[in-house]
Amino acid sequence: MVNDLESVILTHGAGSNRNAPLLVALANALGEAGVYVVRYDLPFRQERPHGPPRPADAARDREGLRAEVVKIRESKGGKVWLGGHSYGGRQASMLAAETPGLVDGLLLLSYPLHPPKKWEQLRTAHFPKLQTPALFVHGSRDPFGSLQELQQAIGLIPAETRIMEIEGAGHELGRDHVGLAKRIVVELNW
Repeated sequence: MVNDLESVILTHGAGSNRNAPLLVALANALGEAGVYVVRYDLPFRQERPHGPPRPADAARDREGLRAEVVKIRESKGGKVWLGGHSYGGRQASMLAAETPGLVDGLLLLSYPLHPPKKWEQLRTAHFPKLQTPALFVHGSRDPFGSLQELQQAIGLIPAETRIMEIEGAGHELGRDHVGLAKRIVVELNW
């Protein structure tokens, strides 16, 4: 998909920001492939440089993402993907479910299916409404959801989905961000 992908907006997890090493490496790899990339700080992070988002921040974070997508569509045109690590990916997927057609694809890095050891608190209620193709990049040792749980959960999504397994990685997706970013770019050519 990189061949016809023109823009990607990448956002961060709950404890991070737009300068997370994985997002920087991914932006560089996508840029080398000719894709325009925006690394975006969610509104909660723009407001507070440290600390996790509060539950009340989620809707505003999605509105910030929506505004960024509209801005890119107006300035660049073409196909736009939305991606994020953990919390950022969850908000991206919820926004795509709320607004079908807003983006052309999702890149979900370590999607947080549930809080660690709280298997009953699934974060998949919006999956049946998700009409956007999605690539899930997931570590085999992620405490926010096993690969088996993820495989079962994406069965709820009516759009095309794929899982890129990162063997031995946890929620941070390992330490070789540059190598992983290059693998993701290749995988986006599905």
